[in-house]
Amino acid sequence: MITSKTNAEDPPLRGRIWIDLDNTPHVPFFAPIIKELKRKGFDILLTARDCAQTCGMADLYQMKYRRIGRHYGKNTLIKVAGTIVRASQLSRKIIHPKPILALSHGSRAQLVAATLLRIPSMVIMDYEHAKALVNPDWVMMPEVIASDSVRFAQEKILRYPGIKEDVYVPDFNPDSAIRAELGVREKDILVTIRPPADQAHYHNPESEKLFTGVVDRLVGIPDVRIVILPRNDGQKETVKRNWSGLFSEGKIKIPEQVVDGLNLLWYSDLVISGGGTMNREAAALGVPVYSIFRGKMGDVDRYLSKAGRLIMIGCPEDIREKLKVTKRSIPAQINGLNRITLHTVVDNIQSVIMGGK
Repeated sequence: MITSKTNAEDPPLRGRIWIDLDNTPHVPFFAPIIKELKRKGFDILLTARDCAQTCGMADLYQMKYRRIGRHYGKNTLIKVAGTIVRASQLSRKIIHPKPILALSHGSRAQLVAATLLRIPSMVIMDYEHAKALVNPDWVMMPEVIASDSVRFAQEKILRYPGIKEDVYVPDFNPDSAIRAELGVREKDILVTIRPPADQAHYHNPESEKLFTGVVDRLVGIPDVRIVILPRNDGQKETVKRNWSGLFSEGKIKIPEQVVDGLNLLWYSDLVISGGGTMNREAAALGVPVYSIFRGKMGDVDRYLSKAGRLIMIGCPEDIREKLKVTKRSIPAQINGLNRITLHTVVDNIQSVIMGGK
């Protein structure tokens, strides 16, 4: 373990933690965790997969990372092969100095590489139905996920309060300029939509039908402006092809550059997503949010739904009956948020490293 320090005021370096950014949402999630771990004296080695907007978001956050590997599409066999290829690429890069912990929010390639390199591993997860090629040494998850929902030994599970979005939402500072930058007028109803994750193992084609149905309904409502955030170039081209005329009218817009997702959600009047993170971010911000996710529901979404913070759209009839398209009063700032979730996550990581778990 490294014990030297750069000056008298810096804490001693307590070892290197390897964090792998496997997907776009992992960037804002790990940003405050990295800051806290560095403050506690840990060195951070950061890698990122060239997938969706992961690297672009990491650049936006001014992170120093190594770009290693890419996404291999939706075919299951090719996806598994791609995971093994990336694990091999990671293994060749992550050797000296050897990390004391491999940490991710579900990076399958990192888990394989850590196993090969005999590096202790921890996966933070908030969807209990996710699958991996190998099991990590420790798992951290929200308290709302039931113990009988997971396949891991209970002594290897750590918990944190709230949801993962509570880790980084308290750091958010609104910037009202985003609506003008997107060409959205004050009187307009701004709807932000994230299409379903069509390349994920949990994808259900019903989500795509709901996505189409939602957009078709919204484009017929006056003063509605839609911002769509495709997950990949294929989705982007499909959206432009299906609603080509509405782009020239300004009814639908796809941002050309990576945008601050939390800021976009905060200044939206409602949010609709076919995945998990954006729905939960909106719920954490208190923005009206609808889910068109049709995979197996996780305990976190079930918890938010029961609390009235997330509305599930399960069929075309729900689009007509449940979707309320109205302007909302947007507060000047977020109030009442605390950092207990962040501190618990960091304390759990430190506890494992120090042998407390």
